[in-house]
Amino acid sequence: MNDKPVLFSATEASGRIRAGELSARDYVRACLDRIDQWDGSINAWSHINSSLALQQAESVDERLRTGEGVGVLGGIPIGVKDIFNTRDLPTQMGSPIWKDFQPGNDARVVHSCRMAGGVVLGKTVTAEFAVHTPGPTKNPHNPEYMPGTSSSGSAAAVAAYMTPLALGTQTAGSTIRPASYCGIYGFKPSFGLIPRTGMLKTTDSLDTVGFFARNVDDLSLMFEAIRVHGPDYPISNAAFSDPARRTKGDRPWRVAVVRGPKWDCAEKYAQKSLLRYADQLSQLDDIVVDYRDLPPSFSEAHEVHSIIYDRTLAYYFKEEFKERTLISGIMYEIIERGNGISLDQYKNALDRQNQLARELDYLLCDHCDVVLGLSTGGEPLRGLDSVDRPDACLVWTLCGVPAISLPVFAGPHGLPFGAQVVSRRFNDYLLLEFVRFLEGHDLAPIGTHPIPPCL
Repeated sequence: MNDKPVLFSATEASGRIRAGELSARDYVRACLDRIDQWDGSINAWSHINSSLALQQAESVDERLRTGEGVGVLGGIPIGVKDIFNTRDLPTQMGSPIWKDFQPGNDARVVHSCRMAGGVVLGKTVTAEFAVHTPGPTKNPHNPEYMPGTSSSGSAAAVAAYMTPLALGTQTAGSTIRPASYCGIYGFKPSFGLIPRTGMLKTTDSLDTVGFFARNVDDLSLMFEAIRVHGPDYPISNAAFSDPARRTKGDRPWRVAVVRGPKWDCAEKYAQKSLLRYADQLSQLDDIVVDYRDLPPSFSEAHEVHSIIYDRTLAYYFKEEFKERTLISGIMYEIIERGNGISLDQYKNALDRQNQLARELDYLLCDHCDVVLGLSTGGEPLRGLDSVDRPDACLVWTLCGVPAISLPVFAGPHGLPFGAQVVSRRFNDYLLLEFVRFLEGHDLAPIGTHPIPPCL
């Protein structure tokens, strides 16, 4: 590629911008040129305003010239999933109902990105109201294959080197799955660590802000910029202030390989890939690998999730359902199911969610540092409207724990899929440290991720 700056990670570009070796404007311009070159075949973006992006970049350059400080994301382009409010760009949420809607304010997480010096590059494609109906985005590794929903645009944009960072969300697996299929890192932090003010709400106890990058340093950079900080958030602040929850200390890593639930739905090659990967880990001196199944109670997780998800969507979209203004059949199916769920059933499901979360917290607190499993049941499926294989992603979302998809596997068609690592809620820094440990032993990608072959 001639547009070399797009190969820089966010961390590397940030250092170059601060050192005066690269202007923020040139970096953003390179990303915009990359979008002009390739997005016609990938369709990762729903809205781009080049002049606005360049103005933001020039403002960063001016602050650096005058000696003013810039935040940790100073000059770094960021893709924003089109369910987050943006004061200067439309927010359509994957629905023609909201075409050209200008909210006039920023979602809290977008505001945090801007305050840290980040440049909002544009809005990325999402499924209709971030549910299941696929958008037009194609997988950068092969445009005939699905990129994952509903944060597909953000994942594809990062994988195609159009931006080093992009925001997504996860209510079941909408950060981890697109990261897996597009061959990049996806991080769903602990529930509650990234504010949801000013974004589309679908399910109160499940919706979680996540993001995409091409290496773990960039995940850490973004996480530090957008998570909540300080004593006004006493639970997370206490956890992050506890050294035992940020680092393992001198003892070996304790890794539990979990093969379910929905393990039987994974492709055989995916199962074998994970078990081979676990065997590689077990050969290291500083790690102890244990194989275990989740307690039988977690077999309820998918049903519990479905009750909460369907009933809440039916509540939030009751007017659209009544007026028949939704565009996809699957939204009507979900809402019809949700309308048949009683208030008592919904409350009981919330109780079960809390019970499962406590049970998992006990397991992770006393028996292991990290759970290792599959991100998806295999490589992406052919056809943009394909239906994902059932997997365990929603178990970790249901329990509010941090999860990272690692781009470490390839399927029989040479397409990527990931391993997923999970830790105790609010042990996000410990999880990031574990991924760095893997990088140090050549068991996770380091630095520049391979360029998708179709590009």
